[in-house]
Amino acid sequence: HHNTSSVERTLFATSRLHASKRTQRFHNRHHLHQLTPPPPIMAAASVAAAPLALATHRRQVSVSRRGALRVVAKAVASPPSSAAAAPVGIKRVFTFGNGEADGDATMKTLLGGKGANLAEMCAIGLSVPAGFTVTTETCAQFHDNGSNLPDGVWEEMLEGLVFVEKCMGKKLGDPANPLLLSVRSGAAVSMPGMMDTVLNLGLNDNVVEGLAVKAGEKFAFDSYRRFLDMYGDVVMGIDHHLFEHEMTALKREVGVQQDNELSAADLRTLVAKYKAVYQKAGKTFPQEPLEQMKLAAYAVFDSWNSDRAKKYMAVAGITGLKGTAVNIQAMVFGNMGDTSGTGVCFTRNPSTGENLLYGEYLVNAQGEDVVAGIRTPEDILTMKQALPDAFEDLIRNTQLLEKHYRDMQDIEFTVQEGQLYMLQTRGGKRTGAGAVKIAVDLVAEGMIDIKQAIKIVEPTHIDQLLHPQFKDEAAYAADVIGVGLPASPGAAVGQVVFDTQTAEDLNAQGKKCILVRVDTSPEDVGGMNAAEGILTARGGMTSHAAVVARGWGKTCVSGCSELVVDEENRWFTLGGMKLHEGDWVSLNGTTGEVIRGAAELAPPAISGDLGQFMSWVDAHRTLKVLANADTPEDAVTARANGAEGIGLVRTEHMFFGTGERLRGVRRMIMAADTKTREKALDDLLPFQRSDFEGIFRVMGGCPVTIRLLDPPLHEFLPDGDLDEIVASLAADTGASESEVVERIEKLAEVNPMLGFRGCRLAITYPEIGRMQVRAILEAACKVQAEGVSVQPDIMVPLVGTVAELKNQNAMIRETAAKVFAEQGSVVAYRIGTMIEIPRAALLSAQIAQEAEFFSFGTNDLTQMTYGYSRDDVAKFLPTYLEKGILKHDPFQVLDQEGVGQLIEMSTKNGRAARPELKVGICGEHGGDPSSVDFFHRQGLDYVSCSPFRVPIARLAAAQAAIKSDEVAAAAAKAQH
Repeated sequence: HHNTSSVERTLFATSRLHASKRTQRFHNRHHLHQLTPPPPIMAAASVAAAPLALATHRRQVSVSRRGALRVVAKAVASPPSSAAAAPVGIKRVFTFGNGEADGDATMKTLLGGKGANLAEMCAIGLSVPAGFTVTTETCAQFHDNGSNLPDGVWEEMLEGLVFVEKCMGKKLGDPANPLLLSVRSGAAVSMPGMMDTVLNLGLNDNVVEGLAVKAGEKFAFDSYRRFLDMYGDVVMGIDHHLFEHEMTALKREVGVQQDNELSAADLRTLVAKYKAVYQKAGKTFPQEPLEQMKLAAYAVFDSWNSDRAKKYMAVAGITGLKGTAVNIQAMVFGNMGDTSGTGVCFTRNPSTGENLLYGEYLVNAQGEDVVAGIRTPEDILTMKQALPDAFEDLIRNTQLLEKHYRDMQDIEFTVQEGQLYMLQTRGGKRTGAGAVKIAVDLVAEGMIDIKQAIKIVEPTHIDQLLHPQFKDEAAYAADVIGVGLPASPGAAVGQVVFDTQTAEDLNAQGKKCILVRVDTSPEDVGGMNAAEGILTARGGMTSHAAVVARGWGKTCVSGCSELVVDEENRWFTLGGMKLHEGDWVSLNGTTGEVIRGAAELAPPAISGDLGQFMSWVDAHRTLKVLANADTPEDAVTARANGAEGIGLVRTEHMFFGTGERLRGVRRMIMAADTKTREKALDDLLPFQRSDFEGIFRVMGGCPVTIRLLDPPLHEFLPDGDLDEIVASLAADTGASESEVVERIEKLAEVNPMLGFRGCRLAITYPEIGRMQVRAILEAACKVQAEGVSVQPDIMVPLVGTVAELKNQNAMIRETAAKVFAEQGSVVAYRIGTMIEIPRAALLSAQIAQEAEFFSFGTNDLTQMTYGYSRDDVAKFLPTYLEKGILKHDPFQVLDQEGVGQLIEMSTKNGRAARPELKVGICGEHGGDPSSVDFFHRQGLDYVSCSPFRVPIARLAAAQAAIKSDEVAAAAAKAQH
């Protein structure tokens, strides 16, 4: 077996060609990929109850070996000298079984999350079927090597197989005592259902007969038909629906409803029909088990580059991974009768955080039956009656695992003839509400400290909690047309769509939609991300739709059994109502209600567990979090969300309020001389002053940074064709149409974003700047006189030269002196600038001599550093992201290498010239967690983001501070 012939290699290559062309389909195999096998490794109940000393002893059995392996694993970071051969001594296959393991939970980067946690569970004494893991490094080498295994890996895999056979007391391909295998993926970051799985591997025409004698004919042929279906789809590229069609036809022919109602004879017939599917597709099912195993491993490695995996990683922001591991493990069987079963559970409720076992199981089933919704799963708590001994073992094991990992766990298990086997554990995906409650409760229970609690809640969890809820659930009661399973909480309102493409198209147009499906598959991840919510007819609380929706904070109602979906004709019926694509529907993911029409939403509020959690967050961060707010109403929202000031008031947004404001701006633009322009500005002054007063009152005691007028003047002109624009402006300003046309021609620019805007406006028309400064300082004097503390910071936009800032400084201070003399009072204020032109960043030391603060406008700074127009980048950005030219949209996630270098240099040089220089950022990146981490490391004073992202930035800032402390502590420890 250790040497494949040239014929075999040719066969492998041919089969791989077919596999590369395979159609993608939904293997809703999130958890429960019923993999592994069954030996009495050790009773789960007694193991789970055993003292931790036993687990410690077991771990010590292989500790020296694992210690050496960690050193070897580090060497893998250096690329091999050739794609085909790894350096001598590099271990690519890690075994686990019989209470020993080569790896452990710290090795997720190398072994993937699944492989690392299988090793860990084995080492702490849980009943885990034996297996081995092929490393993620091998996946990278596989793809670098033209989709072929590097030299020596297959031989290591065969050695791993020998280990599994010894642990299990069975042989792969032996009809008298057959070992069957599962082959599953497992990247370092969990990606439910995105990559491929093969179960029941090792069956063929001879082995199935031996298995029938040993375990029963029905079980044997049920396992064989499952294997033929899955292997054909995953490895051979045969459409799963061809097998499903044969299954449906046979059930109709023999008069049964459920798959498990088929007799042994029926299943023999079905196996024959499945083989015929292979023949019709021009494929040959491999009877040799070793060939099956090799091709299945190839298929799993291939799935790393599948469209669905790439899409999931793009949506979830997953980067930097080298590949997926392959986990090959002995099978255990949940489909061996009424004393067997399979399930998925969470140690706490992932939706609410309640400390109660949550999940589903099925008796006499394999894992895909649970997640695919083929049969309706049972609540995990009813397992106490159906499989009482295994349930007691499960409870003990879940408690042990949660305490061991100190976090809520997502667990897969199988019961074979009363014996419990643990197939997987990982940190469970959870909703925002669940995440915060779990973190707070774990601290209260003494399981973790506050710093750890801050680390296990993700910024996206906080984002979810800030999503709207329904304003009044009683108000829509008459419009409820059905109820499904409340799979992922929240409120979602949108137009009905039935496919991913339509959902993505509507989302691109800024429209909200609800994705309605019979069930979801990994291919639907793009549509699920684009939709406000997901509604499915099939699937339980642990289905693919439910798990992905909870992880992304999407509202989901699944398993709505009365829902009839006609995806081809674009309609569905529910509760006697027929809704078509484009109709409005609402989902209550907390109650499972489906509501006809658009129910009214209300904004969320921070309270309860979230209030407690955010108080911990604020105590651990050093970076201040401000908000971008343009009106008093925005300022109220910012304060409610915990903003410590305003980092950006865009004064131009105030002009888009009432019609009179906009007409005043247009009169100012159309003015032919300074006197006329000043008259228009005098009319605008009260509007600006009133808004500033409102903002100062709301933000009493907090800094308010106000940017002087920035955008090109043409942005205030009406839209439409030229005749309409001219007529509208003539009516608004009193100018003649010929005067309007002449003025429009003067305003026209080839590249307005690099044209007449920013400080260039106030330098050319100083009366504009004087009016705005007067409005700011008159408002500050008035509010200060009311006993409210005010801290105005006046920001000059788009400075590229020191002379520009000197000019504006003089104008501001001259105007301030006049205002203070008129008001009879003085307000402390600062003058600073936005660093948004690369030249300003390069000259930051000189500019700091004129500026009391810097605020990096990272939107324009990114635009000018890359040379990308924000308005046009969408034309090529998707291609750049798909091809890996860019890892992220640089307007959403800061480019730390390029733009970040400018920020780092500018901050350092600016503070060298003015040590007390206040430095912050006010671009969109202020609310992006990875960018916030960068700003913390650069020593900035604050970030400013939209009011609704303030809590996210607060958490990201706290996590950045904790991470920095840990890095510093580790470095200090290493020095000693």
